[in-house]
Amino acid sequence: MASARDDVPPIPFDPDFDFGPAAGFDPLARRRRSRQVQAIIVVALSFGGVLGAVSRFALSLAIPTESGRYPWGTFVINVSGSAVLGFVLIMLIEQFPRGRLARAIIGTGFIGAYTTFSTFTVEALLLIRDGHPDIALAYLAASVAAGLAAVWVGMTSARLVLRAERWLQQEL
Repeated sequence: MASARDDVPPIPFDPDFDFGPAAGFDPLARRRRSRQVQAIIVVALSFGGVLGAVSRFALSLAIPTESGRYPWGTFVINVSGSAVLGFVLIMLIEQFPRGRLARAIIGTGFIGAYTTFSTFTVEALLLIRDGHPDIALAYLAASVAAGLAAVWVGMTSARLVLRAERWLQQEL
């Protein structure tokens, strides 16, 4: 005996994988479409990841870290990545909610490869090992505080941009 819920397609676990109805309710067509969508997401993530990794590498060359010194390169990378992530996610969620590929490319791919929690941790441990626990502690505290502040600045900036855009649309 069929229930009323048998005709309702399942809610996707991750909304980034749902690009709309998939050939009615045919389970085989849904699986085939799901594989195609996953392949598109993987390509998008890869594209963003390559750009993020190359950007991080270029910036780390521009701001090298000397042994026993404050790791400014990683600090700048992580704080700027936090600001960009805050800005982009608000823009994508509030202005372009169906920008699923943009979230994959920018949010997960680019920012995920650009920012570096592992290097942040290794540099702090190396500072401690090399006898600079004061610098390590300052680095850890400043990175977390500046990262959170940067996300807030990015989010606030995005909301200001959206507010200004709405105001301009009303005035024109």
